[in-house]
Amino acid sequence: MGRGPTRTLVFNGWAAGPEAWALTRFPRDWTFSYVEQLDGLPARVIADFDRVVLVGFSMGGSSALETLLDFPDKVAGIVLVSAAVRMMEERLEPTAEFPRGEVVWKGMGERRLAALRLGTRMVFARATSPIYADANLDRGLEFLRRVDLRRRLEDFSADPRAAALKVAIVASERDGIVARCNAEFLKRIFPQASLTWVPGMEHVLPITASHVVDAAVRSVR
Repeated sequence: MGRGPTRTLVFNGWAAGPEAWALTRFPRDWTFSYVEQLDGLPARVIADFDRVVLVGFSMGGSSALETLLDFPDKVAGIVLVSAAVRMMEERLEPTAEFPRGEVVWKGMGERRLAALRLGTRMVFARATSPIYADANLDRGLEFLRRVDLRRRLEDFSADPRAAALKVAIVASERDGIVARCNAEFLKRIFPQASLTWVPGMEHVLPITASHVVDAAVRSVR
């Protein structure tokens, strides 16, 4: 029995609505909000498809990577846009040489995370969508705080399926939310991946560089 058509599943970022993809032109079969990701919907949906392409933005990139790691036989390609393998900064214990602790992974600090939460609450205070509900926003922030896919991805890199995977990475040179080391790490895990650095843009590349995202999706289908 032959395989069915390859489906394209999109994983949205924290506090991002479907309008984040309004300027992109690539066809998609399903777009998961970050709340649906936290509720485990992608795992239930992917069970109905033979082959999928995953497109993940920001927190959705982390969720897309988790989906890849959980269902590697179903994933034909993955596009990672402003994606994080670890969102938060990591410091070693303070020493005499580094009294504040040595930074071994550049990422977001707790103060920056709190500021992001406050700003989102102020902007969307009157919004009625579940993606802006306080409880869901906090669930999403807890995911961002704890996510760390480095070990699982390191292990997966030795799997022949990792080398066979079509991968495209799109990152901003000026991203103030997801640190540059995330894209660099992903390129090391997937050396066959295309890595596109978008100059002069911030985090929301599906809006500010939609044509680059479209080209990345075409390259893995």
